[in-house]
Amino acid sequence: MADDNQAPEQAGAEQASAEGNNPHFAIKRVFVKDLSFESPQGAKVFLTQWQPKVSQDLNTQVDKLDDKHFEVVLKLTITVKMEDDKTAFLAEVHQAGIFEVAGLEGVQLKHMLTSGCPQILFPYAREAIDNLAVRGGFPPLVLPPINFDMLFAQAQAQAEADAKAGAEGQH
Repeated sequence: MADDNQAPEQAGAEQASAEGNNPHFAIKRVFVKDLSFESPQGAKVFLTQWQPKVSQDLNTQVDKLDDKHFEVVLKLTITVKMEDDKTAFLAEVHQAGIFEVAGLEGVQLKHMLTSGCPQILFPYAREAIDNLAVRGGFPPLVLPPINFDMLFAQAQAQAEADAKAGAEGQH
């Protein structure tokens, strides 16, 4: 509320600063883009004792909306299987956000969009998966945190290794 009472020249200076070369980041909206839950065994899954085998698949998609707005979608799929390899349940969420990013380029921009933004979205996706599991009649499923910075560093190292191997293969 205090920001609404700024003098016009102060508000204009802050906007000009944000639009210049100074790095600027803002979360504009966080939303669920897609949500799915399946329990293919139906009631049979609740009639036997079994130890869950949990697997996780994680992907990120980035779409540029305009010069400074990006949609980042964190796609998280959890598959829980029984001992006989039958699927007990599968939960999938595409947690999305619209982010305003200005003043970043190259690796910094890529890092923000593929590490920083998913880090913001992950708690929402994790809560949605847990909620789906409980609503499906299963025990709570609390996923451990993910180090998106480490994943980014690994992807960068792999890309550099692939580029180096490709360059050596051409000689």
